[in-house]
Amino acid sequence: MISFAYLRPVALFAGICLLGAAAHADEPREIGWDDLVPAEAEFDDPFTRMSEDQLFELTLVAQIRDRIDAGEEIDADTLETYNEYVASLQQQEVDIDGLLAMREEVTRQRIAKTFLANPQLDGQRVRIPGYLLPLEFDGDKVSEFLLVPWVGACIHTPPPPPNQIVHVTASDGYQSDGGLYTPVWVDGLMKAERNESDLSLVDGTSQIPSLYTIDASSVTLYE
Repeated sequence: MISFAYLRPVALFAGICLLGAAAHADEPREIGWDDLVPAEAEFDDPFTRMSEDQLFELTLVAQIRDRIDAGEEIDADTLETYNEYVASLQQQEVDIDGLLAMREEVTRQRIAKTFLANPQLDGQRVRIPGYLLPLEFDGDKVSEFLLVPWVGACIHTPPPPPNQIVHVTASDGYQSDGGLYTPVWVDGLMKAERNESDLSLVDGTSQIPSLYTIDASSVTLYE
């Protein structure tokens, strides 16, 4: 027979373990921007296996072929460069015709990839770093913003893909003396849902699509 005196410390130990596990489970999952792209978004993109020099040469060959197909007259120097690049690519066993035939399909798949969200992050408490682009203010605090992966995104550079932008609402607001160029940590409940946000720029307003939202429990300076 097992005595209750023995069961009490065992039960106490089990309770402590359960509390520890619950506390650990309650911690937000720290994620990076690569985590926002689902595995099913990946596809065989042959252009990613090419070197920068090969891509440069293939791009020029494609441009000149397009000009020839359009009936444009090509000068001798350009044709000489074209032939040099064709010979170079052929020597490296690059399938010029095959790759150029795939351009439209690869472009279509690349665009489609940017509109896929990772379902494993839907409903998860997460912690992610990034740069904020203010959308709404509550007094002198930012209460709603877009979180983006690099500084100057949407302002000085084209917007990131929709699955690399997070729409954040911060009920407590966030005040930063560092402005747009100071990175932050955002903790909160993430949902995979599409949004369209009107971002005010110097030359007007731009509509920015995003595939994620976070109801922020905290926004802190990245350190």
